Amino acid sequence: MAALSEAFGHNIPHRWSIAHLYQAVLDAEQHVGSVAHLTTLAGYVHWRLTGERVLGVGDASGMFPIDASTGTYDADLITTFDGLVADRALPWQVVELLPEVRTAGEDAGELTEAGARLLDPTGSLRAGAPLCPPEGDAGTGMVATNSVRPRTGNVSAGTSIFAMVVLEQPLGRVHHELDLVTTPAGDPVAMVHCNNGASELNAWVGLFAEFARAIGADADTAMVFETLFRASLWGEPDGGGLVAYNYLSGEPITGLEEGRPLFLRTPDSTFDLATFMRAQLFAALATLRIGMDVLIKDEGVGLDTLFAHGGLFATKSVAQRYLAAAIDTPVSVGDTASDGGAWGIAVLAAYLARRAPGQILADFLSTEVFADTDLVVVQPDAGDVAGFDTYLQRYLAALPVQRAAVECS
Repeated sequence: MAALSEAFGHNIPHRWSIAHLYQAVLDAEQHVGSVAHLTTLAGYVHWRLTGERVLGVGDASGMFPIDASTGTYDADLITTFDGLVADRALPWQVVELLPEVRTAGEDAGELTEAGARLLDPTGSLRAGAPLCPPEGDAGTGMVATNSVRPRTGNVSAGTSIFAMVVLEQPLGRVHHELDLVTTPAGDPVAMVHCNNGASELNAWVGLFAEFARAIGADADTAMVFETLFRASLWGEPDGGGLVAYNYLSGEPITGLEEGRPLFLRTPDSTFDLATFMRAQLFAALATLRIGMDVLIKDEGVGLDTLFAHGGLFATKSVAQRYLAAAIDTPVSVGDTASDGGAWGIAVLAAYLARRAPGQILADFLSTEVFADTDLVVVQPDAGDVAGFDTYLQRYLAALPVQRAAVECS
C-alpha cells in the first residue's frame, strides 16, 4: 500500500476501493481478472433502482482521487495506477471499472420499473421519478449541516467520529491523519476520520441505566443519557486527572491496530460522577483533536465554524460545548442535528428538482433549506479550551499504557 501512496502522492486510506483493488492484485486473488465494476453501497443501491452505474463526486472521491479542475477521476493517476499493475496482464484498465462521476444537481437517471418493484412489490409505486447522484454518509453529512463552502466544516459523531473541512487550496503535503475527498459539488475537502466515536460512551451509559433499573428507578435510557451528560458540566474542566480511551477498535491516528477500551486514574484524581462523565466525553473527541491539529496548525487551514450532527449532540449544548473547546472554534447545532445522512440525501434530491438555473449547492442550502433554521451556536470558552488542552496532554502522555494494553491482552 505504501507503494501506491508514494506513486499517487496521496495518503491512500485502506477503505478506498482503489486500495482494496490494488491489494487484491498484489495478492493475485483469483477473482481479480473477473472484476466487472467497482462501486460503493450507495452506488450499488442506485444501480439497482435506475440501472445507471454512476456515483456522486463526494462518494467517488472515496474510491479514487478526483481532479478538482475536471470534476472526475484524476487522469494522470489513472495512468499511474494502470502502470503499477501493467505486469499483471489484467483484462481491464481501472477507468473501465469505476462508475461515472456526477456532481450535485446533475441528472443521475430515473426509477425504473424493476427499481420500483424492488421498493414496492405491490405495484403501487410508479417508475419514472428522477434520482440525484448517490452519496455516502460523508457527503450527505456535509449537506445536512450546511457545510459545503470553503472555511466551513462539519463533525459527525456516532459509532465513529469524523470531521470534514472544505479547503480553500490543496494541502501542502501528505499526512497519514488526513484523507482527501470532495463535497457533493466537487470542492476539495480534508477529512479527519477516527474509528472510535460514541460507542464506549454508550456502553458506560448502558451500565448506569442497568444500575438505575436494579434499584427500581423509573428512568429510561434517554433520561440516563440526559442526566449523565448534564452532570458532566459540573466536572473538573481538565477531567480532574482522569483519562479514558474509547478504543473498541484500532485507531490509525494514534497508531493502534487493535482496540482496548481503557480508563485510568491516579490515587489523587477527582473521582466523582461529573468529572468521570466529562473525561469520557473528552475521550470521544481526543483523537479527532489530534487530527485537527495537523490540519489547522501544521497546514494552516482556515476554519470559521463547525456544524455538528449525530446522536452525541442530541443533548443540547453539552458535547457541542466540548467540541468547541477541543477545536477552539465556534460550533453550530441545528434542528436536524440527529437526522444525519438520510435527511442530507433528501436535500440533494430536492436540489436536483428545485434549484434555480445556475444556483450552486451552497446558495441553495443557505437560501432554500437553512434560511429559517434555528441554530444554536456555542463559542469556545477559554476555561474549557485550557481544560481540554490539559486533558489532551495527559491523554498523549498515557498512550504507551494504551499500547501496552493492546500488546499484553
